[in-house]
Amino acid sequence: MGRGPSIEGRKNAVDAKRGKIFTKVIREISVAARAGGGDPAGNPRLRGAIDKGLSVNMTREVIERAIKKATGELEGIEYEEIRYEGYAPGGVAVIVDCLTDNRVRTVADVRHAFVKFGGNMGTEGSVAFMFNKLGVLSFAPGADEDAITEAAIEAGADDVVVYPEDGAIDVLTAPDAFEAVKAAMLTAGLTPDIAEITLRADNDIAVDGDTAEQVHKLLAWLEDMDDVQSVHSNAELGDGAGA
Repeated sequence: MGRGPSIEGRKNAVDAKRGKIFTKVIREISVAARAGGGDPAGNPRLRGAIDKGLSVNMTREVIERAIKKATGELEGIEYEEIRYEGYAPGGVAVIVDCLTDNRVRTVADVRHAFVKFGGNMGTEGSVAFMFNKLGVLSFAPGADEDAITEAAIEAGADDVVVYPEDGAIDVLTAPDAFEAVKAAMLTAGLTPDIAEITLRADNDIAVDGDTAEQVHKLLAWLEDMDDVQSVHSNAELGDGAGA
């Protein structure tokens, strides 16, 4: 029987993953602060990025330094927002949102990923029409469905989705209502596990077997790239995914 990874090896892997998460959050804080100012009270995007940083145990000092670099108080790197669109195997639509200091490097890396796993990049708008921007507050299985539903409706949420497989709950909002709904839920003592403004597809495409495996590998590869902030797809992965 083979030996598993050493304690040091596992720690290094965890540290590396944590480092990638920190890199992505710092870039989001930087872009948000540069676009809307360094005061989170008047900058919802920055406030959301700070909350994300705190949720992964980023220190206030690191967050403040990122804001100061973005607003010019400290020397920093300027990042550009870019969106790439394309198709994974099986006709699965994929949107890749990036923050980069080198557009040429990023487009080459994203294109390489699509080609490597049997997909292809498309032109701007080629798949974006299949997705809607919305706020999502996700609650883990076991959360109080009645309390969440009542609070969400009172706060002005658009919909509450309960997943029958495990009882997890999503509260869906319009993007401009997201902060108000989130605040109301927290005031009611209902803290979501994940709260973000994201993209969701109108309709999912089911893939399985080798196709599902290739789609899973492509999405995972893209998500692991430093320049990539988020990856959205309309894949419903069946057997083979993650194999």
